Amino acid sequence: MHLFDVYKQWDIEPVRGQGTTLWTADGQEYTDLYGGHAVISVGHCHPRYVAAIQEQAARLGFYSNAVKNSLQAILARKLGQMSGYDDYALFLCNSGAEANENAMKLASFATGREKVLAFAKAFHGRTSGAVSATDNPAIRAPFNATDHVHFVPLNDLAAVEQELTKGCYAAVMVEGIQGVAGIFEPTDDFLQGLRTLCDKTGTLLVADEIQSGYGRTGLFFAHQHAGIRADIVTTAKGMANGLPIGGVLISPAIQSRYGMLGTTFGGNHLACAAAIAVLDIMADEHLVENAARMGDYFRKALSGEKAVKEYRGRGLMIGLQVDPAWAGLRDRLLFEKHYFTGAAGADVIRLLPSLTVTEETAAGFVQAWKELTA
Repeated sequence: MHLFDVYKQWDIEPVRGQGTTLWTADGQEYTDLYGGHAVISVGHCHPRYVAAIQEQAARLGFYSNAVKNSLQAILARKLGQMSGYDDYALFLCNSGAEANENAMKLASFATGREKVLAFAKAFHGRTSGAVSATDNPAIRAPFNATDHVHFVPLNDLAAVEQELTKGCYAAVMVEGIQGVAGIFEPTDDFLQGLRTLCDKTGTLLVADEIQSGYGRTGLFFAHQHAGIRADIVTTAKGMANGLPIGGVLISPAIQSRYGMLGTTFGGNHLACAAAIAVLDIMADEHLVENAARMGDYFRKALSGEKAVKEYRGRGLMIGLQVDPAWAGLRDRLLFEKHYFTGAAGADVIRLLPSLTVTEETAAGFVQAWKELTA
């Protein structure tokens, strides 16, 4: 048997990590400013995180949701306190796509409606419902084709109103910041308008915070910059620093019943222990505040820098649109300067570093950028 060939990969194999540093099988050292798609929130192999996993694995790694698991309640309480959604309920699952699947299902259960309104360039996952709400036909199989999802332009409130007044939408699903699309933000006014229109039309507002949440933008969730609350919030990537977990934060206005949602592995003991450790580290090391501070540093250092056509994003969710004359700069950062970064399309370099990133590390990257674009 061989691996199903669906990933375009560099010939690089990280085998060890610490903080924002990775070492590969051939002994080369790299600085990680991407965190594996924003997953590494508290740094590689944080000692408190490692200890929590080791201790839980030595006690009990898994049992099903047919029995009590007090770690789930601890996680829910801490997440509610840190996020400001302490009056909401938490459903635990295994990934961002699964969180979005359950969010859409829950909205349909709650409203009795069948449609979801999403936005141009949206990415909500690759499973059946999530990929239907993802604006990328290339990854949507014929099986996923549906008329239950409609797309309108981001930040076009008139287009949203025209659709929602039809009364057929269970939910509007919006990313706190569009990540895969290239770091595009809904404006604060737009999000406030969405909240008003959803209230007016009996539509639930679902905030997809899978990449933009968990402190990355300098507040716990990106939509909180607009001063609004969503009816449902989905989260995953930074939640357990690499262990698979996802969560759905659910308004108290939405009533639960036995069997309406379910999962085998979701909320297992090991994942919960890891997620609790992440929240404790974030609180004790003031990492949300560090994300805001370091985001300001990157913005000041790179805005207007040679090769940067546009700087987009908030905090440590950064998109650097590169002038076409500097095509290939991301590969040069990797192979010549040994910095891992991400991409969105052909011309956007994404920075999604651990929330622990230091000014020294950021300054090293800025210097590398300047040297390559001199």
